[in-house]
Amino acid sequence: MTEPIFRREGDAFAPTGHARGPWDPDQLHGGAPAALVVEALQREGFLLARVTFEFLAPVPMAPLRVEAATTRPGRNLELAEAELSADGRPVLRARATRLRRSSVDLPEIDDARAVPPGPETGAPSPFPADPRHDEGFHRTAMDIRFVDGAGFGPGPARVWFRLVRPLVDDAPASPMARVVAAADFGNGVSRVLEFDEFLFVNTDLSVHVHREPVGEWVMLDARTRVEPHGAGLAHSALSDERGPLGLSAQSLFVAQRS
Repeated sequence: MTEPIFRREGDAFAPTGHARGPWDPDQLHGGAPAALVVEALQREGFLLARVTFEFLAPVPMAPLRVEAATTRPGRNLELAEAELSADGRPVLRARATRLRRSSVDLPEIDDARAVPPGPETGAPSPFPADPRHDEGFHRTAMDIRFVDGAGFGPGPARVWFRLVRPLVDDAPASPMARVVAAADFGNGVSRVLEFDEFLFVNTDLSVHVHREPVGEWVMLDARTRVEPHGAGLAHSALSDERGPLGLSAQSLFVAQRS
């Protein structure tokens, strides 16, 4: 069996090396816990139209627990919240909007020009090597293909993402989990600073979608802007092989490495 990103241990989820992030070997990539939490926020009959993740602290390579609740039930609109904790300490909080699925008779809209080049046109671009660890969410959990841009070099980029491992044990990630897992890469693939000289860590992640993705692939058309006062913003247009899907954004903390 393919090794998953998380293993269930009782009421906790233990991350494997495939959840590790690039900033610190003892911390997770933001996309891994975001994907885990979003599974707990979904409900049958509703589209998870918006979800915002707030990273309260670095998410450690340690057993994690998820608690979720509907905070505003409703017929057409629901609000929900979830919290991820490690050793009893909250490390991530999420808030979501759910919209009731229905059938609306809309005029036909030609989106053909909005369909991006497919993942088969992209070129794999390995994340810069880390001699300490071969495994990581950005290295061994994702198939990453750059349509244009300079791979993980600086500048805007259009990039396809596909999860290549089960999320928990042998269970594949849901469509929305695949979206948020990819969306958290926006600041990395469109960076404007050098990894070895600067930190540009996202403190949050907001994702808006108007439909669930179709197929395994999610594309980010990503751009980053940073400012000398130590803040930045990464934003991405989201697509799948059928066309536009939604938007995502990340607030960035920017600092020089000591």
